[in-house]
Amino acid sequence: MPPITRGKAAGNLPLELNSFVGRRNETAESRRLLSSSRLLTLTGIGGVGKTRLALRVGADSRRDFEDGVWLVELGDLRDPALVAGMVAATIAPRNISSEPPLEMLAGHLRDRRLLLVIDNCEHVVDAVATLAMTLLRRCPALRILATSREALAVGGEAVLRVPSLAVPDPDEPPSLQDLARYEAAALFLERAAVAVPGFALSEDNRVAVAQICHRLDGLPLAIELAAVRLRTLSAEQILDRLSDRYQLLTGGRRGAPSRQQTLRLSIDWSRELCTEAERELWGRLTIFSGGFELDAAEGICAGDRPVDEVLDVLASLVDKSILICEGAGAVARYRMLETLREYGREELLGPDDIAVLRRRHLSWHRDLVSTTRFEWIGPRQVELMARLGREQTNLREALHFCMSEPDEADTGLQISVALFPFWLSRGLLREGRYWLDCALELHGDEPSVDRVKALCANSLLAGYQGDFASAAALAAAGHDLAERLDDDTMRVAVIHASAYLAAFAGDLPGALAGWEKALAAFADQGNNLRQISTLLGLTLASGLLGDAARAMSYQEDALAISERTGEFVYRAYAACALGLALWEADPPRAAGLLEQGLRLSRSADDMLAAAMCVETLAWIACAENRPRRAALLLGAVETMWRGVGSAGVVARTLQVHHAECELQTRQVLGERGFEGAVREGARWSPEEAIAFALDELPDADDRQPAGSASALTQRERQVAELVAQGLTNKAIAAQLLISQRTVQGHVEQILAKLGFASRIQVAAWMVEQGLNSRP
Repeated sequence: MPPITRGKAAGNLPLELNSFVGRRNETAESRRLLSSSRLLTLTGIGGVGKTRLALRVGADSRRDFEDGVWLVELGDLRDPALVAGMVAATIAPRNISSEPPLEMLAGHLRDRRLLLVIDNCEHVVDAVATLAMTLLRRCPALRILATSREALAVGGEAVLRVPSLAVPDPDEPPSLQDLARYEAAALFLERAAVAVPGFALSEDNRVAVAQICHRLDGLPLAIELAAVRLRTLSAEQILDRLSDRYQLLTGGRRGAPSRQQTLRLSIDWSRELCTEAERELWGRLTIFSGGFELDAAEGICAGDRPVDEVLDVLASLVDKSILICEGAGAVARYRMLETLREYGREELLGPDDIAVLRRRHLSWHRDLVSTTRFEWIGPRQVELMARLGREQTNLREALHFCMSEPDEADTGLQISVALFPFWLSRGLLREGRYWLDCALELHGDEPSVDRVKALCANSLLAGYQGDFASAAALAAAGHDLAERLDDDTMRVAVIHASAYLAAFAGDLPGALAGWEKALAAFADQGNNLRQISTLLGLTLASGLLGDAARAMSYQEDALAISERTGEFVYRAYAACALGLALWEADPPRAAGLLEQGLRLSRSADDMLAAAMCVETLAWIACAENRPRRAALLLGAVETMWRGVGSAGVVARTLQVHHAECELQTRQVLGERGFEGAVREGARWSPEEAIAFALDELPDADDRQPAGSASALTQRERQVAELVAQGLTNKAIAAQLLISQRTVQGHVEQILAKLGFASRIQVAAWMVEQGLNSRP
């Protein structure tokens, strides 16, 4: 049996015809896994770059394998029985033997130190699994690197899912300099320069390039096909035509496998690998936007199949790389690349299917919101609020459907009313008003309890935004409708809302009287949400009117409801309300209450309460003769107010304190010093502002200069800290409730900004900078 040629020329890996872009983390992780496991399978959807990554890992590993790195391509093979023969024909073409190919291979490779790269295994996965098990058992120095849309599922196999390339955030397009640091954009620019010599990134095409990369889900195949189109279209024109991406993205490389000549053929190949049940569920799951969880898939997409079968089919779709499974705290969340979602909706669903699924989707999310509303004041409050946060895109889809279907007007109104506490707590004032406006307009003037509730909720959101004219008009409409209905419960709801508007307008005695009248009625109704909201208003009004004892009594009553029901969010409001009420009379006690409220609101991700706490702490800093701290907090809270869509301190009684704080700090610091501190504070993220207000960060004069820690954004610092703690991208994604692809993008940005090549360097730098909060 002739030996394999040894030395650095051994093997048959093809030369790279173009540059290899990105994939630094995946390349390093693949080599690490291959060093500890004798079988590594790279999985992922077609077009994600598994083959190219495998070839790069193989090339980088040549010196570790004296008998070479050998590539066997199975993409065009149809008969599983021929797998072993094809591998044998590649590695030992001159061996003529009557033995079965697998036996011949095992004998041939028994004493050889060799890396076998088997590409495109998904359609013959069982045969490849048998081959791998046999060879690895009998050839101790052999290692196998496979690529497949699903794992081989054999003992000892390490699996690495190849993610899409990191893409920029479409809501915050990066600068010209930062855009090229994203892998997807770097690939597009590299291939664009080949397709159109002289093509370069500019301010004119920056946003279009970022949007193209995002719309194509960071899929290398799709990005390369799009870059080729620059020969005949501008980047802006490509973006405009991506609504029909499969028609646009054709004309791949002649040398590429036929299934990769166009994006559609690549996904057709995945479809062929799915069973009928998997195709059916794939199509149904396209009804979700922004991901989904198991209970939603079971409730909406099971159809005629038993619900308990959904999990198994979901798992198969994950195995075949149609779905991506990501952690979201204690639960698993699934998402589908938009490219696959669009394909599934076009190819696997009929028009009637879509109509049925949209109504199921609406019904399921209506029930979710109703449950949340019913249990809002209770022990599951934070859990339910987090779930609504994860489902925001699906809730928007449900509301869009309501607004497009006149017969769903009542449902749209009910969902909008039920989401009011969530919108208020998360500071989503603009969004809440938008949906309530739409729902009220679609619903018409027909009298109903839900309409009165919607008018009251909308008036409060308008009031928090400082739009007092609209708030008053909405409250008046609610009053008139409650009278037409002759409904005492709704009359009290209007009184409650009107009391808040009176407080915003500076009429504290009027607000106090309204809330006191409403409180007794809400207690009789057993309405914990309205009760606790009213008690918080009474706490604030009493304190500002100089009755501290009464304010503390009301706060205690609010806390009693909070403790009895196990709710969490309104504990922050209770601390904030009393701190705000007492800030002039007892600044030290008020500061303690506000800091307590700030910690609680941060835990609940309630930026509206957090902003009010930071605002009042600025006033206290000014009163304590700490003008720079006060100015920094004023700048920071200005950004926070803008983030929640509010004009700032909306209550006229309190606006004077903001103005006086600004005036005094300006006088002490001087115009230049004051404006500089405000600008610095305004650059902080809400998380940074809260940390500074709680003295968890050094004073601004001691903060890291630009070029070190400040070179990173707040989110990048969070990611860097978790990297320093040794967490993987998957673990970081689960902790921060973001996708692994987003984490990968942040890690790439961190490495680029700091000039590092490894995560270990990041960890060492974090320790040097004193930024790692862990001991």
